[in-house]
Amino acid sequence: MAQTHTSAVQPATRRDVQGPTTRALLVGALGALGVGFGCVYGTMVLRGSYMDLDFSTPGAVFLFFVLFLVSRGLLRWLRPAWALQPREMITVYIMMIVASAIPTMGLTGQILPLITAPRYFATPENKWQETLLPYLPQWATVQDGQMARHLFDGAPETVAVPWGRWLKPLLAWTPLVLGLHLSMMCMMVIARKQWVERERLTYPLTQLPLSLVAHDDPRFGQPLLRSPTAWIGLAIPLLVTSFVGLHNYLPLVPAPRLDYGIPLYRQHSWMVFRLSFPMVGFFYIVPLDVLFSLWFFNLLFFNLQGIMSVAGWDLRENAGPYGANSALFKHLGMGAMIALVLSGVRVAIPHLRDVWRGATGGAREADDHGELIGYRAALWGMVLGLALMGLWIRASGMPILMVAVFLFGAFVLFVGLTRIVAEAGLAEAVASIISPSFVVSGFGTSPLGKPGLAAMGLTYVWCSDIRTYVMASTANGLKLADTVGLGGRRLFGGLGLSLLLAIGSSVWLTLRQAYAEGGQTLNSWFFNGGPLACWQFISNKIDFPSGPFWPGWLVTGIGAAVLAFLTQMRQLFMWWPLHPLGFTVAGTWIMDQLWLTCFTAWLLKLLILRYGGMKLYRTMRPLFLGLILGQFTCNGIWLFVDHFAGKRGNQIFWI
Repeated sequence: MAQTHTSAVQPATRRDVQGPTTRALLVGALGALGVGFGCVYGTMVLRGSYMDLDFSTPGAVFLFFVLFLVSRGLLRWLRPAWALQPREMITVYIMMIVASAIPTMGLTGQILPLITAPRYFATPENKWQETLLPYLPQWATVQDGQMARHLFDGAPETVAVPWGRWLKPLLAWTPLVLGLHLSMMCMMVIARKQWVERERLTYPLTQLPLSLVAHDDPRFGQPLLRSPTAWIGLAIPLLVTSFVGLHNYLPLVPAPRLDYGIPLYRQHSWMVFRLSFPMVGFFYIVPLDVLFSLWFFNLLFFNLQGIMSVAGWDLRENAGPYGANSALFKHLGMGAMIALVLSGVRVAIPHLRDVWRGATGGAREADDHGELIGYRAALWGMVLGLALMGLWIRASGMPILMVAVFLFGAFVLFVGLTRIVAEAGLAEAVASIISPSFVVSGFGTSPLGKPGLAAMGLTYVWCSDIRTYVMASTANGLKLADTVGLGGRRLFGGLGLSLLLAIGSSVWLTLRQAYAEGGQTLNSWFFNGGPLACWQFISNKIDFPSGPFWPGWLVTGIGAAVLAFLTQMRQLFMWWPLHPLGFTVAGTWIMDQLWLTCFTAWLLKLLILRYGGMKLYRTMRPLFLGLILGQFTCNGIWLFVDHFAGKRGNQIFWI
């Protein structure tokens, strides 16, 4: 099958790297505040289209497009010197996509409900008062019943948010959050040269912002809005999904449906046919073999699960609610992810050896000029971050050996999923399993004990429904920075500032609105479904202890072996059609939603390349980027309309 490396943008030489300007950092800080406030307001208050739930960062794309129009249009007309330059625009965008990993799914929407839910949902029936609450660390959770009720149910108008009392548990989480984000960013600094320069991964999520700044500097790509096809692509989702928004105001207006489902295998399985405009755009930039493997393996897994359901075959295990629907696919995916990460480390050994020599003061074979931070700082920052996390988790009640196993599982999933996002363009992605389920299944409950299981529940704040996190945003940000010649410590400081502003603004607004309206009226998943999924699983494991699930280890080994086989075949035979990345996420629920979108993009790209060659491919590329920009712009416009119209629940886009 023909392969295409679709990024035509050539990175700047590392000696041309410059730090961000002060005004770019200031505008980026405002953008981070906009993301922090805006995404919480859109998700929790307006309950409209999600703008920060996934790696696609729709909120950052929308704000970046607005900034592009203001800077290149209004400011150039009023005073050209005020217009931002391409490097400055990309600085702002990087700060916003990193901030996008915070407001809802990435941190704030998880931490406030999860640390409060055990107290709020404790009833005589579930006996959490006796079986769960005594084992939770008081310094890291909300123990006050009134605080819990006010967060979930709302407070009387005369009761203000007790900021001082909330500050105590939130400050207690600071070392963990600091360690998590520091280690993630440092790992991506270490991996940047290997992924960007040596392996030349595609990074589809970076192509849209580069195409916009190319209006001022064509070195960064094909100027997007100068192509008529881009406006066609932008108009399609703008018009189609606007009918959905209008329908929610005027029911007589027909609303087109972009998703359908049919029951199969005696109604044991439900096949979803969904078309996502932005995902068609992202997938268009992805190599054909990756696209083919994503939808092929998903259909293979779907039919396998249907046959298993009819026959009554499956692994009989409660492996938690996240990732794949089947325990078999959870373990297969974990084995594949471990093999993917270890094979990536093996390939990167020469680079990692250079990094080590440079970081420890030996022969500086690895040039870290222009990197976000030097390799020595990155190496020690990673160690410090992991140490902070390990000490915090240990203090929360988890035995030290289990802490090490847990962190291994968590970062295998983080690094592996980041690799998939960077190479496969999966802007909407999840892993097949999460680290808490991996540890409990693989080692049983006995090594953890009841305090360890309770501590495991707290980790759901940052490693449960991992649809967005700082590592993936940093990876895309470093690719963007490399292309336009950005780098240095000032940019690292800017990313830290954006995280701080996103955390502060999102926590403030979420608490304020929860006390005013009641968290359960803001978003049912973050304040009900998610916390209950976590603590019911943990409570079940406390009430019903279990040993290691040995069949899970066997299936994990099979998953690793299959991934290794696919990797080897791809290296040996140019004609081999199956890419290993497709196997790692094949059984996840989100691929069940996106397989048709992936197939559509694959078929269109295959036909374009076969009958029009690279010339037609490049001609059509703006149309597909326009699909992304049109959908996310439409989302943002309707959130503004809903705000001024006082509308709630007008969700025109999900994934």
